[in-house]
Amino acid sequence: MPETEHYLISYNVNGVRSAVAKNLYDWLRAENPDIVCLQETKAQPAQIDHALFESLGYRCSFYSAERKGYSGTAILSKPAPDAVLYGIGDARFDHEGRLIRADYGEVTLVCSYFPSGTMGDVRQAFKMEYLACFFRYIEQLRQSRTKIIVTGDFNISHKPIDINSPKTHEKMSGFLPEERAWMDQFAAAGFIDTFRVFHPDEAERYSWWSHWAKARERNIGWRLDYFWITENLRDNMTDADILSRVVHSDHCPVTLRIRF
Repeated sequence: MPETEHYLISYNVNGVRSAVAKNLYDWLRAENPDIVCLQETKAQPAQIDHALFESLGYRCSFYSAERKGYSGTAILSKPAPDAVLYGIGDARFDHEGRLIRADYGEVTLVCSYFPSGTMGDVRQAFKMEYLACFFRYIEQLRQSRTKIIVTGDFNISHKPIDINSPKTHEKMSGFLPEERAWMDQFAAAGFIDTFRVFHPDEAERYSWWSHWAKARERNIGWRLDYFWITENLRDNMTDADILSRVVHSDHCPVTLRIRF
């Protein structure tokens, strides 16, 4: 089949019901992405209005956490995926609904909500365990699926350019040396940070802002949300960006335009 350009959006909505109440539906209708990857949906299956998204032409695949009002991922897709798979294969993380995958021909899309470590040492250790598990998962996946798009809220700012006042955050979860080293390892394994292909030197481009001290108004933020692709998809990209003016959450959407 001929390649078609697809417009992908990834968005930590910090509660899909909350985002819908803030006009997410109208924004999606106007923006008209082909595929939407959501993180932190915070809803049980019975609490999600599938018909709302289906009315826009999306096939809905939600992966909810067992704990109510917590975590969760989803893929909303206008093109029909060949397959949708749920979970990373480790019950510790799958109880939290942290990863969902969709296959489109030769291309695999992985959407993940990476744990935060800001609640203390136990959750930071959990986060590092997830990073190790995720890397193994991707390496195993590449044995059979060589063209991969990985997206989601990684809860890590990779480089100093990706965070405000980097020196003051070096000992904070989300910018720890070991977290950033993991991102280096992921890049070295053959994955491309798509935003930096099109915006290599742009500073103060963030995707998350604290609720404190008018951080968003002052653009005191972190870049935590990404689209990464395998090297063999580089020439298929046409654009990647951050939609910082879109406000349904403490995060904003990130985008990728790519042919497959």
